[in-house]
Amino acid sequence: MGERRGFTLIELLVVIAIIALLMAILMPALQRVKKQAQAVACMSNLKQWGLVWAMYTEDNDGKLNTGGSTAGGDAANDWPVVLWSYYRQRGSLTVCPSARKPHSAGVRFAFGAWSWDKGPWTGLKQKEAPDYGSYGQNEWVCYRDISRPSAGKYWRTRHVKNADTIPLFFDCAWLDLYPEPTHSPSDVEEIPSSEMSLVCINRHSGYVNSIFMDFGTVRKVGLKQLWTFRWHREFDTAGYWTRAGGVTPGDWPQWMRSFKDY
Repeated sequence: MGERRGFTLIELLVVIAIIALLMAILMPALQRVKKQAQAVACMSNLKQWGLVWAMYTEDNDGKLNTGGSTAGGDAANDWPVVLWSYYRQRGSLTVCPSARKPHSAGVRFAFGAWSWDKGPWTGLKQKEAPDYGSYGQNEWVCYRDISRPSAGKYWRTRHVKNADTIPLFFDCAWLDLYPEPTHSPSDVEEIPSSEMSLVCINRHSGYVNSIFMDFGTVRKVGLKQLWTFRWHREFDTAGYWTRAGGVTPGDWPQWMRSFKDY
């Protein structure tokens, strides 16, 4: 029998170096695939939310929820409460797959989930409904009392024209928001500065996902595109933060300048 020979130290080091090199090459590609899969799963969640909103309005004569508009501004009419019976059997729909951990866990702002105190006024038991999530509602899409301030801005029922241009439910750093065309994006990516900056978050590589008020249109939305939608009835879709309004690439915060213009 011939002498048995194992690997030398040099040969082992060469193999390890090759493996490390291959990992360095493959990891970015694997990360991109992972992010793409999460974005697709997020859009799937939003398709489910379209069904939830459609069922809710069907059962309420086409009316949307009233939001936190009751006496004292409580949360009894916010979507996590009023939609609970519609989505509780559908799994973890309140969180985007890219943003599962709460902000308190120290994750980056765009990838954090909000926490929400249900409180006794909701009528739900403390552990009955999720108290965290990473999606939010356009609060201008609510069945508000017409005597309230800014009542003319609200989309109160599902029966509106061009509903596929009105964002309803989307990736968000809080459970609801009131965007205005004059709201600026955050100068610093991790520090929100306006209602619009709660949805202008770099969660899906320059995009967020949204379902629109027709309950069937789900698509990715460029962060600079957010200002071009009809968030409320009086929203100026050619305001300053749009090409039509005169914004230039250099007007955007540094962290947004590489994103697509609209």
